[in-house]
Amino acid sequence: MAELNTPLKLGALKLKNRVIMAPLTRSRATDDRVPTPMMVEYYAQRASAGLIISEATVISEEANGYRNTPGLFTEAQVEGWKLVTNAVHEKGGLIVAQLWHVGRVSDPELLNGETPVSASSVQQAGHVSLLRPKRPYVLPRPLEIAEIHAITEQYKQAAIRAKEAGFDGVELHGANGYLIDQFLQTKTNKREDEYGGSVENRVRFLLEVVDALIDVWGADRVGVHLAPRGDEHDMGDDDPRETFGYAMEQLGKRKIAFFFTREYLAEDSISEYMKQRSDGVPYIANMRLSREDAIELLASGKADAVSFGKAYIANPDLYERLLQDASLNELRLENMIGSQTAEGYIDYPTLAELKVLSTIE
Repeated sequence: MAELNTPLKLGALKLKNRVIMAPLTRSRATDDRVPTPMMVEYYAQRASAGLIISEATVISEEANGYRNTPGLFTEAQVEGWKLVTNAVHEKGGLIVAQLWHVGRVSDPELLNGETPVSASSVQQAGHVSLLRPKRPYVLPRPLEIAEIHAITEQYKQAAIRAKEAGFDGVELHGANGYLIDQFLQTKTNKREDEYGGSVENRVRFLLEVVDALIDVWGADRVGVHLAPRGDEHDMGDDDPRETFGYAMEQLGKRKIAFFFTREYLAEDSISEYMKQRSDGVPYIANMRLSREDAIELLASGKADAVSFGKAYIANPDLYERLLQDASLNELRLENMIGSQTAEGYIDYPTLAELKVLSTIE
């Protein structure tokens, strides 16, 4: 029976425990998307996790939808990430890079005046995150086939740079309404070519990018991040079981290292079904998990590992706290994204630090 502290193999990755740090956008990179010394400390503080999945990292400047998110398309960015990966490894941790293209979830202000791209010209509801004055998302431009192939090559080049930067593998961000997801789901994919219509066509881009990452890393160091519930960025699919089941069937044939789903537990959850379709690909569960949820998922074999996001922001030693059933620090939402300060980023105390403080007082 698996427990929180049970070791785990995800492909070639040998984890010391089954508690995963989820990817978390914090917007602390430089204006040129270079990781900072503050980011080095942030990740090193959390190295007791069985695996860290880096914050979403853009594969090109045109892939971005937020200021100060890091990239993996310049040498300066590679050098910045090297400091992060070295620090995590020195603490005995593992870290993979999450590779990202936001697609339509952007704005011309962030793209040098260019129109955001997507699978099809389907405008997203709502307002662009963090930009002021507030403005609605614009109607995106559908990618031409040659552009799709060019973006696949950008993913491959980012994977090469991730290897140069010392990561232990890569995870493709195919979730949360970003570009890969926009091709997967029927609400955003209205294409009539080989990338639209049938489930085989809608999954094609995902699989072509995964194959490009496998060319660089080998399948046993490549993971995929999916969001079958479609509850972010105005997404939706006519038949999520068919779409995500087929995707997992194809990913299973490729023997990838793991898949990760952002899907809260409910009667209509399909992550367990996706695992069944995957021919044994290890599954990382995520979203609103309590300690009790995590323990039950591992004990029952419904998930191979469990992942936490906001809890890892506020608790650098979350793994140790979960083992001890210790109380958690309270998350300070005002500093979560967009602040360039250390406040609410690297100043959350560990249990050991709290103990020292209490003795001083």
